[in-house]
Amino acid sequence: MPAKIDHKKNHSHSQEVAKLLQSGTFQHARHMLKVLAAEETAHLIDASPPPSRQILWALIDEERRSDVMPLLGDELQGQFALEMDNEELVALSAELETDDMVDILQQLPEQVTREVLQAMSAQDRQRVASALSYPENTAGGLMNTDTITVRASHSIEVVLRYLRRHDAIPEMTDKLYVVNRSDTFIGTLPLAKVLVSDPSNTVREIMLSDAEALPVDMPDDEVARRFERKDWVSAPVVNHEGKLLGRITIDDIVDVIREDADHALMSLAGLDEEEDTFSPVIKTTPRRALWLGLNLLTAFIAASVINVFQGAIDKVVALAILMPIVASMGGVAGTQTLTIVIRGLAVGHIEQHNQRWLIFRELSVGLINAFIWAAVVAGAAIAWFNDFIIGGIIAAAMVINLITAALAGAVLPLVLKKMDIDPALGGGVILTTITDVVGFMSFLGLATIFYA
Repeated sequence: MPAKIDHKKNHSHSQEVAKLLQSGTFQHARHMLKVLAAEETAHLIDASPPPSRQILWALIDEERRSDVMPLLGDELQGQFALEMDNEELVALSAELETDDMVDILQQLPEQVTREVLQAMSAQDRQRVASALSYPENTAGGLMNTDTITVRASHSIEVVLRYLRRHDAIPEMTDKLYVVNRSDTFIGTLPLAKVLVSDPSNTVREIMLSDAEALPVDMPDDEVARRFERKDWVSAPVVNHEGKLLGRITIDDIVDVIREDADHALMSLAGLDEEEDTFSPVIKTTPRRALWLGLNLLTAFIAASVINVFQGAIDKVVALAILMPIVASMGGVAGTQTLTIVIRGLAVGHIEQHNQRWLIFRELSVGLINAFIWAAVVAGAAIAWFNDFIIGGIIAAAMVINLITAALAGAVLPLVLKKMDIDPALGGGVILTTITDVVGFMSFLGLATIFYA
């Protein structure tokens, strides 16, 4: 309950800060920002138009910027980081966790990144450079190097004395990592066990020697699935020789899941998942224009199919009225299947051994729905135009298109995945083209045969 009240209080404060900015009362706004939680401050900046963002960032005390910066969107991180000089970035790196600093440096030009790395201390430079050497979407790109390691031969009493010498331990530390003299990972030591075990016991006696470690090159989506299945708070990351490199914590995985969800949602509209709600017009317009152009191309393809059957449409006006129904029903049915399959691929449910079953399931569902709605639409068309032929034509076209839509929606993501093309990005456009073309061709083609 208290946490809920605090959140409401912070939200109220953020609203007040926004009003102060509008009125130009910057000094009072600065004071309010000092007591506003870092996450609320970051949210306020993200939710503000560009001019207000610059003012807000300037009003934040320098010592608090390290708390706010990691919580901002990638685009904003890069923008504010570019405005800092190298000295400020080096000071920032000392306050941030490795993965957060890496995220920021990845937004900067390569030359700036090199200069910042050179200005760091040898220890910090090695820490950050090591993390930068791994692709962003892998376990190595997600990991922190802030691990606490112990030896299997140590007693629990020694471990406790060692922990007490630390001023603080890394956040999200739920376990210690057991390594040998060459830093090879051999197991984990949960802190819960440390607290309740006999101090005279050795680490080897109570450690978990069967604990799973993540390969440094494991894709981030697979890492997220491992965390989900095993309910981990943190997990060790090792290289191919088994040497401990760092750890991944649940807060990093939450970011991965959110980014994947953003990607899936935005890609369906042909947009970048990092699209900023308040990004400037000059940035937003080109991003959207590309996919509008692609959609126009597919629309011309569908229109050309209609043009082929212009003669039939001229003879029977009802065809022009009923034609969109067939394409629309196919599009909706196909999108339903497409969404299910894309989600299954994203969460790792769909694999080689169950693809055939899924395709058959979707075809069966499509076939049943096809006959049900074909009968409904046929009855409506007959009652509307008093023409049994046109009722039969639209029913047949509906069955053809809905079955095609189910098959395309199920197979298309699998094919695109094999071709290393993101199904969420291109699947919707391709599917719409297929259902439009097949819907128009089947309906108008059958009409041409019967009304010729």
